[in-house]
Amino acid sequence: MSLQPGLYRHYKGPEYRVIGTAHHSETEEELVVYQALYGEYGLWVRPLSMFRETVEVDGQPVPRFALVQAEAELFGRP
Repeated sequence: MSLQPGLYRHYKGPEYRVIGTAHHSETEEELVVYQALYGEYGLWVRPLSMFRETVEVDGQPVPRFALVQAEAELFGRP
């Protein structure tokens, strides 16, 4: 399962830049690597399955993170 790098909006409003995906060294779980575009601009990781899930807002399902603008991959594939 892959994820398009780019600008995403969290359902609560803040925006993040998805850098790409990585794998946990012990479990091989796929993780999303992303950067907050506010505050200290920290780097974060979250399981891909959680990043892609929907949450309920005012009784309606919405994506936890919604793609705003796709961007080219930072790290090319050989």
